[in-house]
Amino acid sequence: MIPQYSSALLISDIHLTPSMPLTAQCFFDFCEKQAPKAEAVFILGDLFEYWVGDDTSSSSPFQQEVIRTLATLSVKTKTYYVHGNRDFLIGSGFLKKTGMTLLADPSLINIAGEKYVVCHGDSLCTADVGYQVFRSLVRRPWIQKLFLKMPLTWRRSIANHLRSNSRTQYQRAENKSSALNHVRGNVTLEACAALMKNWTLDKLIHGHTHLPAHHHEQSGGQTWQRWVLSDWDLDHPQSDAPRASALSINSQGVRSIDLTKT
Repeated sequence: MIPQYSSALLISDIHLTPSMPLTAQCFFDFCEKQAPKAEAVFILGDLFEYWVGDDTSSSSPFQQEVIRTLATLSVKTKTYYVHGNRDFLIGSGFLKKTGMTLLADPSLINIAGEKYVVCHGDSLCTADVGYQVFRSLVRRPWIQKLFLKMPLTWRRSIANHLRSNSRTQYQRAENKSSALNHVRGNVTLEACAALMKNWTLDKLIHGHTHLPAHHHEQSGGQTWQRWVLSDWDLDHPQSDAPRASALSINSQGVRSIDLTKT
């Protein structure tokens, strides 16, 4: 069944963590004030900074607050979730507690009579061959089951190690060619073209790259529009301007809502 609504709000890359309280509060405010105004809300991955298993929530007051917030929202408006690269281990336990419905990556949705392909976006970053190999490995069910059987302290240690490596690689890349870094960290035209051809559609929405924009693209006779969702960060203004936005779709069209000013 294709999700079909007259209005929707789409967000991604909130990266919720107790160490980013201003970002978390913006998310809580969004769920209480803006989100219920739409018929549906789509969270396209990376809701959390990282997720090492549904069993962690019972010992985390912060995660419990997120669960309560999403459960309240789900009663008011239909809420969907697509796995991200940081929280692909979110499972049925968390989804049941929050009332969210899991969507495959990618999926088709119909909003205000228009069809869109939605995905997190990391699968489209095909120029980063190393990451794609890593992604294919960690998405295998048997590897996930093995990981989830590890003690919680081990899982958290592994997650923190991976995050530390990711930051180091990003910093090294920035010190080298900024153009090369942009290519590796962004989606490729070829991957987007293949995806749109497979779905025979011309509208794509994703997150992951932290490069919010609206693109008009073409390749091999195909044309399509691509909307990139913003990441959220209100806790590190020294590195960039505070940012948090949602993509609104209704009968009036598609527009970005700046949640830092609401």
